[in-house]
Amino acid sequence: MIHEPLTEPARLRDSFGRVIDYLRISITDRCNFRCVYCMPEEGFPATPKDESLTIGEIARLARVAAGLGITKVRLTGGEPLLRKDLPWLAAQIASLPSVEDISVTTNGFLLAEQAKALAESGLTRVNVSLDTLDPERFVKLARRGNLQTVLDGIRAAQEAGLSPVKLNCVLMKGANDHEAPSFAEMTMNEEIHVRFIELMPMRWNLDEGPSFEAFSAHQGQGLLQIKQASGGMLNDLEMRKMYVSSETVMRDIEAKLGPLEPAQLKTNGPARSYRLAGAKGTVGFISQISNDLCSRCNRLRLTHDGFLRPCLMSDGELDLRTPMRAGATDAEIADLFRHVVAHKPERHYLAEGQTVTGRGMSQIGG
Repeated sequence: MIHEPLTEPARLRDSFGRVIDYLRISITDRCNFRCVYCMPEEGFPATPKDESLTIGEIARLARVAAGLGITKVRLTGGEPLLRKDLPWLAAQIASLPSVEDISVTTNGFLLAEQAKALAESGLTRVNVSLDTLDPERFVKLARRGNLQTVLDGIRAAQEAGLSPVKLNCVLMKGANDHEAPSFAEMTMNEEIHVRFIELMPMRWNLDEGPSFEAFSAHQGQGLLQIKQASGGMLNDLEMRKMYVSSETVMRDIEAKLGPLEPAQLKTNGPARSYRLAGAKGTVGFISQISNDLCSRCNRLRLTHDGFLRPCLMSDGELDLRTPMRAGATDAEIADLFRHVVAHKPERHYLAEGQTVTGRGMSQIGG
């Protein structure tokens, strides 16, 4: 008897041939930090509760996405650990047969108290956003919390088996870029995976603040001190001025710690990974400005209020919440996913000066 070969289930593929198998889900726009490149001191206006997705609605959309070939899900915010029902949601998504990896991006402040429960729910790993190893600078950058609590959270995640633990570090010229070698040195003796992320000039002008020229006499910490005092957020021009390329960071690390050799790390997404000689962890670079990475983008983004976006840097998004609440079937919602994938842009144009309007990072999902 001749058997027909088994065929793989249909996968989402955009008009440029990229397979889309990764969904980032923002579960809240609220955050307990006020990082200078992300939010003003007073925060952004909170979305009314009835406009935010319920945890059950998020679980349903994740299930529909999994049925379309999504294998990797990341839960983001705002700060996702602010939602008490996060472990339940993680368990629901982890139970989907096609989902191979479910993770969370967090600022780490609540991680020590929640790591064990999250691991037990089926969450596989965590990314912790951490931009400095200096306690005083931490307060200037995050404007909330404290460094030691975040470090305790990282340790708790390791002990709970949420591995690999990755640290996401956004470097800014004159503010924290000199800390790159210190972060890289962390990878020598423990399985920590540091990824340096180029600062994106994502400024939606919701808080205009003073112009960069007003700070022309100040560099680095001076600028951050003024921003901290004024309650402002770095605007688009300021972010461009403080941009540091991955190549510059790599040279700084190698000058102090020796050569970085190419390395492989499972689930490392868009990062280019390297390892210092004898290191247990890795050093990665996410270079969305100097090397836009768009040619291998495999992701969609679902906002906390139910809009599906094909690209972080694109203003286009499609409302899933309204049709879902109006009684749309799973098949109809799946068609909306396909529509968004079909309209996924080829790339962003940040290096050419693209300015995005509309939502802030905490409103889209980091």
